[in-house]
Amino acid sequence: MTAAALGSYGGAADGDAGLLSPVSASPLVRALTGDRAVLAAILAVESGWAAVLEAADLAPAGSAAVVASAAEAGRYDVADIALRAQGGGNPVIPLLADLRKQVSALDSAGIGAGKAVHTSLTSQDVLDTALMLLARNTVDALLADLKCTTTALAALAEKHADTLGVGRSLTQHSLPFTFGLRAAQWFHGVAAAGRQLERTEFPVQFGGAAGTLAAGTVLTTGAAKNPFDLADELAVQLGLAAAPAPWHTNRLAVTSLGNALATVLDAAGKIAADVLFLSRAEVAELAEPRAAGRGVSSAMPQKQNPVLSVLIRSAALQAPQLVAQLHLAAANFNDERPDGAWHTEWPALRQLLQLALGAAGHLRELVEGLQVFPDAMRRNLDLAGPLLLAEGVSAAVAPLLEAKDGRTGKEQLQAVVDQTLRAPAAEQAATYRRLLRGAVPADRLSDEQLAELLDPANYLGQAAEITRRVLAAYPDFASPAKPISDPGSSLDPNPNANGAKRG
Repeated sequence: MTAAALGSYGGAADGDAGLLSPVSASPLVRALTGDRAVLAAILAVESGWAAVLEAADLAPAGSAAVVASAAEAGRYDVADIALRAQGGGNPVIPLLADLRKQVSALDSAGIGAGKAVHTSLTSQDVLDTALMLLARNTVDALLADLKCTTTALAALAEKHADTLGVGRSLTQHSLPFTFGLRAAQWFHGVAAAGRQLERTEFPVQFGGAAGTLAAGTVLTTGAAKNPFDLADELAVQLGLAAAPAPWHTNRLAVTSLGNALATVLDAAGKIAADVLFLSRAEVAELAEPRAAGRGVSSAMPQKQNPVLSVLIRSAALQAPQLVAQLHLAAANFNDERPDGAWHTEWPALRQLLQLALGAAGHLRELVEGLQVFPDAMRRNLDLAGPLLLAEGVSAAVAPLLEAKDGRTGKEQLQAVVDQTLRAPAAEQAATYRRLLRGAVPADRLSDEQLAELLDPANYLGQAAEITRRVLAAYPDFASPAKPISDPGSSLDPNPNANGAKRG
């Protein structure tokens, strides 16, 4: 299929529209990670480098302005560049050819602005740096969604600190629980993942053809700047982190980013899995926010499927394999430029960025609009009856019982539980109370004391304090997030518009 034919499909010029990945099918994801965003990031690197060279008197005066004008992404045919990239194995090579033509055409004063394009760089310098720029822009938007999510989770945790429910372990009812603690644990996962993502660095790449800076050394001979100075100044231009040395074959920057993105999806997947279970009709403790057209079935008009959670879960299930691909590539970066491993990073990293950003948007909407049903939580708690308190009863009552028929107090209470479980389910609550009352002398445990032991609100352990401590550990994630500027603005090819390094 020709490039022209590809361009006739909606969204084709900007990359995959997400037809088979609905979790990441959004204008924001496409704007920040689509093919046109990749192209814009590459052009921003080249434009930023031209500005660095001119500032160091290593390129003709006025070169940077010409290159910046030529580096407008709308001037280039993404689909055509993608096809031509097969010739050299990466998109930088054909894009450079087109960029040089544009610079030449725009250099009406004949200053020789083309000398500022790509001088002393190699394709990997440009593409690695561009992908770090792309990732940084995406992560900024992702963190904005995560902080809105954690703010909503913190509010749920505080509002429902005393909302009783049942904890479950290995699919079975275990102990009394609070929905506030469940929300706090969700918050803990997302906030911890967000903090890890905040600490991720996005370094500039530089090194030249074999990572020795040979061409850069020749370029700067007799100049006031050396190649390391130029690389640091490029980092400032692009709002990226400076790197102490080229990292062509040391891929920790990529794998660390992949790990952080996967951790975000892990935390999101946990919430989605819980909501999927708790919104089942027979459980009905939660429900996703309603929206026109969402949750519909092609065959069953009564269905309200928890689609937000389904999409989030789909992203979480894909992430581990993508991170594994990044590590597999990193372990196979042979020689000074690998033969294929580098190329396998690009789609894996971009898909992780797309999945994480897409899932974060859905997670925010899910949490901010989550419907909570305390009455259903109490109903499900009561299903287990007083047997749910057997652990606490044993701890409090066993010491009050004398050995009987060779059985310790704890063994006597276990016998009460065993006998209760043999009764019909509808009769177990009354059976347990009756057998327990019969096993413990009233002079050692009054009816009032027994009632207190069998009140689930009295056996929550440190649930409230755990919730408080979790929220206190991440104060910047528990409070409303500050507004951010347009996350796509830093893709402007004008290097002076790219902002400062994210803290």
